[in-house]
Amino acid sequence: MPDFDPIGVVRSPFRELAETPRQPRVAEDVAGVIELYPGRGFEDAIADLAQLTHVWVLFWFHRSEGWRPKVKPPRDDRKRGVFATRAPHRPNPIGLSVMRIERVEGLSVHVRGVDVVDGTPVLDLKPYLAYTDAVPDAGHGWLEVADPRPDWRVTFAPLADEQIAWLLARGVDLRRRLVDALRLGPQPHAYRRIRKVEGGLRIALKEWRAFFEVDDRTLRVTRLATGHRPKELARDPALDLHRAFVAAFG
Repeated sequence: MPDFDPIGVVRSPFRELAETPRQPRVAEDVAGVIELYPGRGFEDAIADLAQLTHVWVLFWFHRSEGWRPKVKPPRDDRKRGVFATRAPHRPNPIGLSVMRIERVEGLSVHVRGVDVVDGTPVLDLKPYLAYTDAVPDAGHGWLEVADPRPDWRVTFAPLADEQIAWLLARGVDLRRRLVDALRLGPQPHAYRRIRKVEGGLRIALKEWRAFFEVDDRTLRVTRLATGHRPKELARDPALDLHRAFVAAFG
């Protein structure tokens, strides 16, 4: 059986797995670039691609560690057979997404609908053909209800808004990441590091923490905090942003 050799990588705004949307339709306005490798004849292989509106992107879940026979989908309380889900923890960690082609420049395919982490290896590109790929009467099995759990509403208190704006001005966009993570609800889950704390709940987003409250189906983010301990802040020169955040907000 031959080894697969990636043809390029995806450049996306998502640096961490927790940031990536679970489906491309959720990220239909997210822009990215598929960069094909030079020196391999792909200049000819990419001919005519710009005439398409959408493309199937086959990629490698390169940061998936091992596989699991059963997984817990983000919107379900039950574990499901991995072959009945789109989870990345598969025997052969291959992913598949439909992306909209914006333009083709040389070996760079500019697309929207990007739902993968930056640097994801691309295995193949294939045209999406609505007349053969779309099956309107397809059954969805355990997913027969399109969305059994409607999105929760996510709001921000004035302090949280101020902190998010402060971070955004310094290149860290936590608002979108918080909305994407919290709209699935306040329940702890493998995809969301949520825990109870005094006065409410806290979610971890890599190096940052967000505290929030629950009111009916609304989650209100009250404030943000660094995820680093004082000793780490004192000795690590790479944490200037976190030290400045603590100095500004306590």
